[in-house]
Amino acid sequence: MEGARWIFAIIIVVLLTVGVGLVGCPQYNIYTSRAQGEAELANAEYSKKVAVQTAQAKKDSAQLLADAQVIQATGVAQANKIIGDSLKGNEAYLKYLWIDKLDTEHSSIIYVPTETNMPVMEAGRGVNK
Repeated sequence: MEGARWIFAIIIVVLLTVGVGLVGCPQYNIYTSRAQGEAELANAEYSKKVAVQTAQAKKDSAQLLADAQVIQATGVAQANKIIGDSLKGNEAYLKYLWIDKLDTEHSSIIYVPTETNMPVMEAGRGVNK
């Protein structure tokens, strides 16, 4: 009889374990599904944050580049104004620069401006007489 009690106890323990397992399996499946969904949500939120920060970095970079171009254009405009103001009423210097440039150019064609400051464009070139 003693051996039958042990067998009966073992059968009860096995049945209880199987019963708890059968009840626990759906709960475990629910738990794993919930955990997987939370992991996917966290991954999607992280991807969104990365995309937003990347876009913000591009925007900041573009703004800084635009600011740099404005500063550079302001500097060029100021330099042009200084040069333009220094050349006003200074025709002798402008003629000197023009003559000096003629000496350094390696061209056989020279355009001579007329009294209206419009060059004579190769007048008579290629005309056989």
